[in-house]
This record gives sequence, structure tokens and C-alpha cells, in this order.
Amino acid sequence: MNAWLTRIVTDRRSSDVHRDHINATATHRRVMSLFPDNAGPDPRARFGVLFRTEDSTTGPVLLIQSNTQPDLTELPAGYAHSHDSRSLDSLLDALRPGLRVHYRCVASPVRKPGRTTRAHYNLPAAVPLTGAAADEWWLRQAATSGLQPLHLHSQPLDAALAHKTGPDSKDPRRFRHTRTRFEGTAAITDAELLRARITDGIGRGKAYGCGLLSIAPAHAAAAP
Repeated sequence: MNAWLTRIVTDRRSSDVHRDHINATATHRRVMSLFPDNAGPDPRARFGVLFRTEDSTTGPVLLIQSNTQPDLTELPAGYAHSHDSRSLDSLLDALRPGLRVHYRCVASPVRKPGRTTRAHYNLPAAVPLTGAAADEWWLRQAATSGLQPLHLHSQPLDAALAHKTGPDSKDPRRFRHTRTRFEGTAAITDAELLRARITDGIGRGKAYGCGLLSIAPAHAAAAP
């Protein structure tokens, strides 16, 4: 298994960083610019790319997970204070049932009501979840990801806002993904399942900075 985690400490003074930070589509394009072109119809899936941003004192930190090491020389001048990539293979190979880990995931929890319910209550296809309903969603996701949560702390985050220009450039399409950060400790119940969910991501909005599950052994520092 090839898996890489890249950490880019951005410089908040950069106009490129500011532009990327306020538009999840721009962040997606920035991330994908670090990987080879001509990768087929879904390059994000081809390279196993998942990402999220986290705040720091110097500016947003961009975390990228992928199955191919990104080319960080493609970052604009002045974009980053520092950056590094490291292999996750030894971490993933060491997973085993019973091992306790720290976990962190920024996800977009939703409920998908049936057609009759949507029509009766005039609901969208995906209803965003917050609070206790989001926690319950996460516990279900964890259980189907080979994790038994022992502790959970959740925090609502600003929604991921994306702007795409359609065929008519005067009518941009707008997307909004409600986000919650879930973190805590858990025991591994199924190592193979957990490896698959780490590489595949969890939930919707993966192209907009949601779904990246980070783990670290519980005796080590918390997940990045």
C-alpha cells in the first residue's frame, strides 16, 4: 500500500492562500495541481487524494493524503512557510484489532431521506446534521470503519463553500457542505476495514476538504 501525508504550513499573507481558503473549489484545484495531469476523468480518485485545512498561528495548515507523493515545487512562490511529505505505510501496516488510537476527521454528516419523505416535507436529497444527530452519524460511520469510539469530542466548523462556473459564466453554481470535526480515542475492531476507510475517506464532500480520517497510536501525539 502506498500512502503519503503531506503537511503544508501556509503563509496567511499570500493572496493565493487567502483565495484558496475562502473557496473550497479553489483549494481543490490547488491540491490537484500538485499531481500529474492527464489522469483520467477523476484524478482525485486516481491519486487517492483527500485533504483538509486546519488553523494555526501562522495561517491555515493544508493536510493532503494521497497514494502518490505530490510535487510541492508546483506551489506558488510565497505560498508556504514550510512543507513536508511522509509515508503512512508503516502506520497502516501496524494497525491491528485491539490497538487504541487517536482519531480526527472533518466530515460532512447528512441524512438522506427517502423520496416520499422528501416530497412530503419538501426536503433536499441530503439533509445536513448537527449536534447530537451529527454525533450519532459519526458513531455509525466509525462502527463501519473498523473503529469502536471510546471518547468523542465534536465541534461544528464553518461550512465548506464552493463556487463553480457552469456553462453560463454569469450563473455560478454554489455548494455548501456543513462540516463537523470529530476527534477522540477508539479501539480498532477491524484493521483491514479501517485501512480501506482511511484511504477511501468518509462521507460526502471529499473534493471540498471533507472525509480525511487521521489516526495515531494512542500512546503517541494526537492525530494530525
